[in-house]
Amino acid sequence: MTMHADLIINMDTILTMDKDLRQLDRHQIVVKDGKIIDLCPQEEKRWTAPKTLDGTDCIAIPGLINTHSHLPMSYFRGLADDLPLDIWLRDYIWPMEAKILNSSVIHDAALHGAAEMLKNGITMTHDMYFEMPAIADACTKAGLRALIGEAIISARLPEGHKPGDQLRILRQEYRDNPLVDFNLSPHSIYACLRSDLETSVEVAQELDLLLHIHLSETEEEVHTCLARLGMRPVQYLQELGMLELPLLIAHGIWMDESEMDLLVDTRASIASCTDSNLKLASGIAPLKGWTDKGINFAIATDGVASNNDLDLLAELGNTARLHKAINEDPSFLPAAEALKHVTINAARALGVEESRGSLEIGKDADICILDHNSLCCQPLYNAYSHIVYAMNGRNVRDVVVGGNIVVQDGRLSQVDETELIAKAKHYGKRILKELSQ
Repeated sequence: MTMHADLIINMDTILTMDKDLRQLDRHQIVVKDGKIIDLCPQEEKRWTAPKTLDGTDCIAIPGLINTHSHLPMSYFRGLADDLPLDIWLRDYIWPMEAKILNSSVIHDAALHGAAEMLKNGITMTHDMYFEMPAIADACTKAGLRALIGEAIISARLPEGHKPGDQLRILRQEYRDNPLVDFNLSPHSIYACLRSDLETSVEVAQELDLLLHIHLSETEEEVHTCLARLGMRPVQYLQELGMLELPLLIAHGIWMDESEMDLLVDTRASIASCTDSNLKLASGIAPLKGWTDKGINFAIATDGVASNNDLDLLAELGNTARLHKAINEDPSFLPAAEALKHVTINAARALGVEESRGSLEIGKDADICILDHNSLCCQPLYNAYSHIVYAMNGRNVRDVVVGGNIVVQDGRLSQVDETELIAKAKHYGKRILKELSQ
């Protein structure tokens, strides 16, 4: 008996990233109502669908999940390079944000970034910025899933407003949008008053939200915390009650072992941004320590102003190589394990592992299809190895989000790439003019 679906993807290779790391060869991914409803051998021919994708010479993996980004900073790519973090932020990024940003600019820049993410195989991101509706609308237009954090900087909070005020409204307004959700993202312990951090904890407890915060990104941040508070940054989070909540820490480079011990058996995860940290010379995250202690972590891009791209596969390859070298252990972070940190472990960091992060029946049909029919990818012996060490975003051919094909044959389906490029050039000229004044 033939059954009907919405989409059938005939794959040479499927890396499910399930608990057994099953690899399925010559199988179909069958999609209906945005969900994976079957993974079956192609020869069974028990499904029909109005849409099909041919995955010959391709590998299907779960859609990549980016756990830390700043989409509206897309127009700041290359604006200020080769600078330490504090000067980069204080003298360039924050002043330019104050000069040019409004909801329209944020929407356009976020749309640009969302499109770039999709073309790099990313199907979901956790974004931290201001003007959340503009980001939500941009991601929806492109077809990208986004968990959007209400960025809290105490000096920028409007008078009479508290952390979570906007969040409550937006969760209601967008409750029927399957692509976006919202949480709280206090920027950092140095940009937020204690009272605002405490309010963030209270709101997160009330609404059962993930909290997201930059932490221990530089050594100076740790020294300042010790001088002002008499404790290290993770100890401060513990005192605030953050470790009792689902928590996502961005960076965590300068954690010591005592701080790692505090994270064991909590719901905390870490988003490690290797390229950004290397470029800003912020340091190298202690991935070996986190691994040894069983602390969940994911690999993320950060924003393009400090990366300078949104190629999560390239980020993954750089991270795996770097940490083999610094640990003097070529067996550390093997390819299959590494891929978890942009799929199922990244889903776990965002609290969505029950619906995303692996290709399994019943989960959302968020799928990335990689083309290995190229000089750089042949011959193919081990699919995991090629993904981590030989491939990058340029190998992404098709992307499916919630059953919708948002990238096909390398082309965006829902937005016009030519228009996005033209708009970026326009804003680039405007930013250069502002810099010259």
